[in-house]
Amino acid sequence: MTVPAHWYEFCLMCFPVRVAIPDIDGEPFMKIFLAQMNPLIGDFDGNARKITAFIQEARSRGGDVVIFPELALTGYPPRDLLDRPAFVRASLPYWDVLAQASRGMSVLCGAVCFNEESRGKPLHNAALFFHDGVLTSVVKKRLLPTYDVFDEDRYFEPSRDAVVIPCSGRRLGITICEDIWTEADYLPRPLYRMNPVRKLSDAGMDVLINIAASPYHMGKAAWVGELLRRHAVSCGVPVVYVNQVGGNDELIFQGRSMVWNFRGQCVARAADFAEDLCGYDLDRDVGDLRPAIEDSAEEVLEALVLGLGDYVGKCGFRRVVLGLSGGIDSAVTACIARLALGSENVLGIAMPGPFNAPESLEDAKNLAAALGISFAVLPIDALFDGACRVLEPLFRDKPWDVTEENIQARLRGLLLMAVSNKLGHMVLNTGNKSELAVGYCTLYGDMNGGLSVLGDVPKTLVYALAAVINRRRGWIPRRILEKAPSAELRPNQKDQDSLPPYEVLDAILKAYVEERKSVADICAHGWRKELVQAVVRRVDGNEYKRRQAPPVLRVTSKAFGSGRRYPIAHGYRED
Repeated sequence: MTVPAHWYEFCLMCFPVRVAIPDIDGEPFMKIFLAQMNPLIGDFDGNARKITAFIQEARSRGGDVVIFPELALTGYPPRDLLDRPAFVRASLPYWDVLAQASRGMSVLCGAVCFNEESRGKPLHNAALFFHDGVLTSVVKKRLLPTYDVFDEDRYFEPSRDAVVIPCSGRRLGITICEDIWTEADYLPRPLYRMNPVRKLSDAGMDVLINIAASPYHMGKAAWVGELLRRHAVSCGVPVVYVNQVGGNDELIFQGRSMVWNFRGQCVARAADFAEDLCGYDLDRDVGDLRPAIEDSAEEVLEALVLGLGDYVGKCGFRRVVLGLSGGIDSAVTACIARLALGSENVLGIAMPGPFNAPESLEDAKNLAAALGISFAVLPIDALFDGACRVLEPLFRDKPWDVTEENIQARLRGLLLMAVSNKLGHMVLNTGNKSELAVGYCTLYGDMNGGLSVLGDVPKTLVYALAAVINRRRGWIPRRILEKAPSAELRPNQKDQDSLPPYEVLDAILKAYVEERKSVADICAHGWRKELVQAVVRRVDGNEYKRRQAPPVLRVTSKAFGSGRRYPIAHGYRED
């Protein structure tokens, strides 16, 4: 759509942002629809079409109000696209598209609007409320998260108003995502002095609505459910929570939009990791209840399948390629790719070298056959020998060390990137979080890739994912599950020659990386100080590697990437 230069001024005339309206005439509305949507950032045409289709379906199912997630029109998070005024202006004509689609009902949808004040950040994170073809209210987000993966204070000006919207005899209290993160007795540390929910309750709301784009991590949906339950009980009103679904870059959004009634019961629930239109009858206090995933490994698997599929598709790729070593990490990555993209879109390549056991190649072949994916064997022996000959004048009389191991890993990376360039496949990185944390990986070798699928999955969880996959499909050969992990870059190499047992390493990493505990606190759980210090030194000393790693799909509360920003050069060391 071509946007006229004067369009924003036109929008301000047609869609004023401060509107006081009386209660809309008519019977109290009966049915609310939670439109759990998967947007593409910046695809205003596609997002508007999707929003319109949801509205039409809600109308056909007798809906009176349909609610969309935070920034549904722009997609979340748009990040520094928000620094481009043209980006925001390009979204404004679609307000009229949504207005037209709202005829005969009410629509609440997340969007970005300009800050009309002469000071402050130039934008607001907003919720647009349309009724019967007219934009009647623009509600602006009050609490702006600026921690972990969030940077909203970088772009948005917070509102200071608590807005209750009259609608068909009900008073709707509108909040946007972080606005409800205010339960002092539930949060580890309340971050804000303002309490939008309390203000809305004091203003006499009948329903609390929260539109959200709340990124997934393990266990978060249950945590959010309890937060919603507490608000519903304390305010004595239903709480309607509509969350984004889908993958955008490293972030995955679970969906699981919910309604909790004032008795503390979950009376409506949308699907996990899928678009959904979930109905809730406000007057009868009943709604659609989709099954919830209860098992944490099952949940992570579904998250990774969604995150991988969306990342590949939204980046404009169709097919992926990955190295199949015959080990557990590449096996699980291949299975996730098969589930996300279909067997016809996955190419596995075995690249045996001088130290690979014959069984590894056999296991890789058997896995590829079970998955039904394309498979090729590209040996690196001749390449390795040639590289060693070229380097021999400089390396003469030097002993074998990690250099020769890394040459093998980098040759494999070279082949995968060549296939990617020639065939147009995205390379999937197969390394896990345990390895990435301590630098047990090779820059420009096994760290290559357009996306790290398991980079936030500890090794112990990789095995749990494999167990889920085999319960469902039986794809992974037993020998892959049972043999000791090895990079196979020198004779008889095992991961545990260089690392603590993974169950020990993962426990220390969880305490240090995710829980941010000190060395002393970690040692208090019974680990030897020398061991803990060695792990911590490896984590801190390999920040330079992680800075050059591909994007990592986030599934824990603290992933390597945009949510963990440590300096590379620093002098701090814990005793």
